[in-house]
Amino acid sequence: MKSSSRHDKKTSAADLTDEDCPALARGVRIGNDPVTAEPVLLFPEGVLPLDQSTHDIVGLCDGNRTVETIIRSLADIYEIEPDALRSSVLDCILQLRRLLLIATSQPRPPSEHSTVSHRPCTPPQFRYRPFLLLAELTYRCPLHCPYCSNPASYPTGGELSTADWCRVLLEAADIGILHVGFSGGEPLLRTDLAQLIHTAREAGLYTNLITSALGLNSHRAEELKSAGLDSVQISLQSDEASLANQIAGTSSHARKLQAAHIVRELGFPLTVNIVLHRANIGRLEQIISLAENVGAERLELANTQYYGWAFRNLGALLPTRDQVARAAQVANAAKERLSGKMEILFVTPDYYGGRPKPCMNGWGRRYLTINPVGEALPCPNAREINDLHFDNVKTRSLSWIWTESGAFNRFRGTEWMPVPCHDCDFREVDFGGCRCQAALITGRADLTDPACSLSPDHDKLTRLIEYAGANSAGPASFPFMRQNPS
Repeated sequence: MKSSSRHDKKTSAADLTDEDCPALARGVRIGNDPVTAEPVLLFPEGVLPLDQSTHDIVGLCDGNRTVETIIRSLADIYEIEPDALRSSVLDCILQLRRLLLIATSQPRPPSEHSTVSHRPCTPPQFRYRPFLLLAELTYRCPLHCPYCSNPASYPTGGELSTADWCRVLLEAADIGILHVGFSGGEPLLRTDLAQLIHTAREAGLYTNLITSALGLNSHRAEELKSAGLDSVQISLQSDEASLANQIAGTSSHARKLQAAHIVRELGFPLTVNIVLHRANIGRLEQIISLAENVGAERLELANTQYYGWAFRNLGALLPTRDQVARAAQVANAAKERLSGKMEILFVTPDYYGGRPKPCMNGWGRRYLTINPVGEALPCPNAREINDLHFDNVKTRSLSWIWTESGAFNRFRGTEWMPVPCHDCDFREVDFGGCRCQAALITGRADLTDPACSLSPDHDKLTRLIEYAGANSAGPASFPFMRQNPS
């Protein structure tokens, strides 16, 4: 921590004063990275490595110590004058507050789950480091959204047992994974959800529930909190009830808002996720206002990614280029207005980008998904690629799958890339784009993502856009409704 000149007692920096009592924000906690053996901040949307000085500051931010007390405590530790530390400490706290990792409002008692015991393990040495496991517990779901992330063709086999999932979660911690997202389908339909959360939390994993919120009543939410759940993400379909219910295929909007209220009452950090498409993208300002009203810390505005059911419903879902451009303006204005209060992520559709996005930060580099029957996937949509074999956690360890399986190694690195990707200056930036999108549009996963304007198959994407415009079923008609497994 660098020393600097004295600040006044009442600093003018973003209204932080020496009498404020900073504390970790909702759902933020200190963890340990088993790979680097270094401390990290774990929070709903990521991981922040901590250097020694930042760790020392954060460790004193307990909601009871004032900024002045923190500065003096650090001065005693470092055997230095408090005034020499003041600027650095204030800057650190302010930066963490802007990132919504530190709160300086009313002091709160420490979480009963603030300290977690990690299972002893030998830190793995992998070329590619996994950070997040998406645990798709079931394909069952009470909703019928036309952009559903469930596969259009379900794999065969029964759902993983409780014992299987518990073993997978322990193996995930052993290979260095820090986050687990419990998803579906609807994960609340699993009666063992609390047990799985408890197992993950005891293993040191940050736990996030990704849910439609149907079934999340006060009793269930309290049970999950007691089990150690860290954060909750609720999907909404729109701000207006009748439209939201129509998109969901069931009357659910009021129950979702009630669940959001329960989540906030219990002190969970809340992320609201809205999938944008032609039916709701014109209501973005109202959607953002709704997220503010329910007290969300984070708002994910994710334009539909066209795989599975969304690809089948392309003609009803794809917005126009002008609609996307207008939505981007609204989102950017809201980001600026709500900076430091609510984080807003706006994901543009690949079809209008001109350049592909880095698929999962590169195939098999950071994330893995386990689907309900136990198949391990490099990304949630990987089953769109018909000629890949996905190993199952029932027969292979997670460590073996991550390092040795053919599916995970197939598109790692750059050697597999065709021209123009192989010779492109962006090959280590976008990693050739999305393999699933390439497979869907060209029939081959080893070709350049057609979302790239340099792709020889870019015209195929252009024709899809033209088809969607010419065959628009209107914003209120979704002809290909998905069916949930029983």
